Order: sequence, then C-alpha cells, then structure tokens
Amino acid sequence: MRFTSARRLDDTVLERPFTLGGIPGFLWTPVSASAAAPVPLILLSPPPLGLRRVYPRLVERARESAADGFATATIELPGKGDRPRWPAAERAAADLRRAMEAGRPVGDGIIDALVLPLVDAAAPEWRAALDALLALPEVGGPVAYSGGVIALGIRLAVVEPRISAAVLFTGSLVPRAGFEEARRVTIPLHVLLQWDDEGNDRRAALDLFDAFGSSEKTLHANMGGHTGVPHFAGEAAARFFTRHLK
Repeated sequence: MRFTSARRLDDTVLERPFTLGGIPGFLWTPVSASAAAPVPLILLSPPPLGLRRVYPRLVERARESAADGFATATIELPGKGDRPRWPAAERAAADLRRAMEAGRPVGDGIIDALVLPLVDAAAPEWRAALDALLALPEVGGPVAYSGGVIALGIRLAVVEPRISAAVLFTGSLVPRAGFEEARRVTIPLHVLLQWDDEGNDRRAALDLFDAFGSSEKTLHANMGGHTGVPHFAGEAAARFFTRHLK
C-alpha cells in the first residue's frame, strides 16, 4: 500500500488516498487514531459507478464513521473509474438497461454476466486491501463491511473471517449462486431496503433477506426510491456498527 497524499478534512478526519497493486483507494481515520489507540475498521464498498462520481457520498459516510471512532476505507471496483474497462461487463450493463427500459424481466443470464465476474475479481482485491490496512498501526479490529454491491458483500461475509458484521444495501441483482452463498452467511447483518426502488425487484430482495443464514439479521425497510434512503436509516446503521465494533 502506497499513500499518495494526506489532508485533514477538518479537525477530526484524516484522508489518505492510496494505491495497492495499481488499485486506487482511500483511507479515512479519526485524527486521534494511533498505534497506542488503534480504531476499528469499516470496509466502505462503493456502488459500481466509479470512486470519483460517488466520492461525496463516501466521504460523508466516512466523516460520520470517524465521529463514531471508526476508520473507513474503500477501493475502486474492477472495470470502474480509471481502471481498465471490461467490455463484456459493459455489454451486460447495456443489456440490463434495455431490459429495464422495456419493462422486461431481467434474466439470470444478464445478472450472471454483469455480477459474477465482478465479484470473482473484486473479492480477492478487498481481502488484499484488508491485509494492508490491518498492518497499519493505527487501524485495528474488529472489521465490518458496508454497502456497495450486495453480491460482493455476501461473498466477503462467507470467505473473510475477519469481517464480523455487515450493513448491506439490498438489491435484486444477485445471481442464483449468490442466494446459495447467502445461506452460508452467519455474521450479524443490518439490511437496508428502499421499498419503492425503481431498479429493484422487491420480492427478490425479500427472498434474499430470508436466505441469509445469520441468526441476527435485521431488515430496515423505508418508503422511497433508490437514492431516497432517509437519514434516520443511516443512524440505525451507525448504532449497529457501534454495537458490534466496540
């Protein structure tokens, strides 16, 4: 991991962009974090839109997490931002848009082509990032996962034993294989669902929640579209992290 710069966003948060094997990312820590007082870590997975586009959203969540005493980190997803393009994934995304615009069901073939290669490539990268982050003296455990591509969160919850809890933003673009993986998830989960999400099959999202094998899982459903997550839903997620990371 190579930090490329550092700046204080205010008196409480230190932002450090980094690269890891050519993958760009950000680490945000409370300025009080140190080797003598390491802080828990939240892996802040972005939506698949590129870090530049979603940076304002991520940094707002990082500020809130720092105020609660947590470090947060994110990396660019494969094929997004300034990383090399994935033509096959872009074709699958175009097929998805055409199906949704025409009001047709989104078939498993489109979902598999769009999501499975992304998860297969991204999960090892996030695990490598976790190795590097936990080697920093000011960052300690426990570790949680938040947001992003829900199929990636499911995969990491299954294969990464250092992740002890997760907040997931539910969606229906989960391959059938992801439902099978969900049954193997056992960590505490706090799942957010926008009831009127225009790009989400609500029934599939509820079926996915039912599939999770965790004995502690909460579904936090709110009225509104995809980008209308109310502020109090974020506050509930913050309380979940505080309960499981401290």
